[in-house]
Amino acid sequence: MILGIGLDIVDTARLERLLSDHQQRFEELAFTPAERAACAKRADRVDALAARFAAKEACFKALGTGWSQGVSFLQVEVHNLEGGAPELRLSGRAGERARERGVKHVHVTLTHAGGVGAAAVILEG
Repeated sequence: MILGIGLDIVDTARLERLLSDHQQRFEELAFTPAERAACAKRADRVDALAARFAAKEACFKALGTGWSQGVSFLQVEVHNLEGGAPELRLSGRAGERARERGVKHVHVTLTHAGGVGAAAVILEG
């Protein structure tokens, strides 16, 4: 049974401005150390971070929290499985919220092209 759906699109130019204007502060608040390391040497670093940021926002929408109610960007982590497929790892209040809602599996897809990063999240119970 589908318990929640979230979709988000991020303007990569806007994200690039946030990353450069705040000298790592934004990056540290929005992305886990593992996410930053995974994207650090990519030629498409900003695009990859934009898609990850969209996944976090989409997850908050699917959970029904927005980015309030005690959840934070660091509690939703995009991790790549062997072969490159993305998965979301939830911790803290985001993980608690998923358990409260009866989430058994989190589906995520990421994409970036044409100056945007996007993600869709489906929560399955």
